[in-house]
Amino acid sequence: MKLLKTDIKNKVLKSMMTIIDKERNNILEANKKDLDAFGKDDQALYDRLVVDDSKIDGMITAISEVEAQDDPVGQEISDLILDSGLQITNKTAPFGTILIIYESRPDVTIEAAVLAFKANNKILLKGGKEALNSNLILEKCWHQALEENGLSKDWIKLLHLQREETQEFLRNPTEKIDLIVPRGGERLIKFVKDHATCAVLISGRGNNFLYVAKDADWEKTVKVIVNAKTDKISGCNALDKVLIDKNIPNYETKLKDLQAILQNLNVELLVDDKVGKILTDVAQIKTDDTWYEEFLAMKLVIAEAENEDEAIDMINTYSGGHSTSILTEDPALAQKFMEQVDSAAVYHNASTRFTDGGQMGVGAELAISTDKLHHRGPLGLKQLVTNKYYVFGDGHVRV
Repeated sequence: MKLLKTDIKNKVLKSMMTIIDKERNNILEANKKDLDAFGKDDQALYDRLVVDDSKIDGMITAISEVEAQDDPVGQEISDLILDSGLQITNKTAPFGTILIIYESRPDVTIEAAVLAFKANNKILLKGGKEALNSNLILEKCWHQALEENGLSKDWIKLLHLQREETQEFLRNPTEKIDLIVPRGGERLIKFVKDHATCAVLISGRGNNFLYVAKDADWEKTVKVIVNAKTDKISGCNALDKVLIDKNIPNYETKLKDLQAILQNLNVELLVDDKVGKILTDVAQIKTDDTWYEEFLAMKLVIAEAENEDEAIDMINTYSGGHSTSILTEDPALAQKFMEQVDSAAVYHNASTRFTDGGQMGVGAELAISTDKLHHRGPLGLKQLVTNKYYVFGDGHVRV
């Protein structure tokens, strides 16, 4: 793939910021068509679909932040001269073509494309049908920005495929694809893994846990739980399960206190059989499937933990490997927990809602990776490159 100079890439991004601002009213009108057609049956999906002036400002800010970042392509990783005289230089290089499949959120059409393009990748965008009108106008803006700067529209392209066509495209792509990033739940991820013929980077599934240790500060605990659960239910970093150490002082009183606070905030509660003996008016978990479920709703499980070891085992068994938090005043316990829990982000006395590129200092993100290769956590600009070895010789042969 042709390597673009940094200045031309940045000119495209500057053009895009101006175009989005000029097209603001048309973007809002297109989004209203999507919202009117969708309805509010799935509140989390609806929330992700909404585009307002604040969201558009956020799109412009995301582009501006990426434009200001250093070009990640061609950065030297290592440079060695061997005894043989060969010079071996390892540099960052683009992936090539990235396909991202996502539901509902039109701002992904901006964030994913700006990151991929600045990292010199071509990107294919497969958004959900519920955001079609919004995505079409945003694609139009991208194409205008590219053409204004003498570049092909093919750098950023929206795929107009139905489910069956997407399956066939994954099995037999009409062009070379180097990486697929599915952003969504278990069904989408399984769909992509079942049909893809190239590398897949898993992203998006939450099912996040929080463990309340026996020495936890209760005021901090309640504040963190409320924020992690209610701040944005549609986020993959929202809280789903709370494990409370049975040895915490005033255990029963604190359970009832937490129940009252959450129910007052319209959070539906589920409990295990042990907590159910105390919170007798709350529905109990009926199947093991609930432990694996990412709710994306005002819904939360509260369960009992014998100690931190049981909590760690439960989290590593059931969680999505996205974000996990411990509430404790013991730094040694926090370190043990954070080292042994197998999640992309682990927190001490903080809400899981911070697992976000902007909040973690990465900037705009393509997704939150829960894979371990090639990167885990927010996929920002620096993570959208691979590497290439440049080997310089003078008639060298291997003997």
